Amino acid sequence: MDEKFIAYKGKKFTIEWYYNTQKKSEALDYFEELTLDRKKQLAKLLKVMGDMGQIRNREKFNNEDDKIYAFKPHPDRFLCFFFIGGKIIITNAYEKKSQKMPPREKERALKLNADYIKRVKGGTYYD
Repeated sequence: MDEKFIAYKGKKFTIEWYYNTQKKSEALDYFEELTLDRKKQLAKLLKVMGDMGQIRNREKFNNEDDKIYAFKPHPDRFLCFFFIGGKIIITNAYEKKSQKMPPREKERALKLNADYIKRVKGGTYYD
């Protein structure tokens, strides 16, 4: 596992950036373009989730159905899912511009979730 894809390693969860077969992570690229203040907001949420195992405030972390969750540092959204072995995989990210999540963002998270599971089971994700 390439260390650059580990967003946070805590006592309860290891939070990772999903990456494609070319070792590119759209969510990590998005994160790296953020201002320092916005990066710090996400880092705080990842630390709480990684170390404590939960974020009770639904305005900061929420179940978006279909086993997709969202870290919600204002104004950004980082979609993710839980995986066996104490992992949370961040699939994609976007800046919130309306009350509802754009359907394409959730569809993307579901597609990347399926790809991750397929590649892990096939032994090709972690080399």
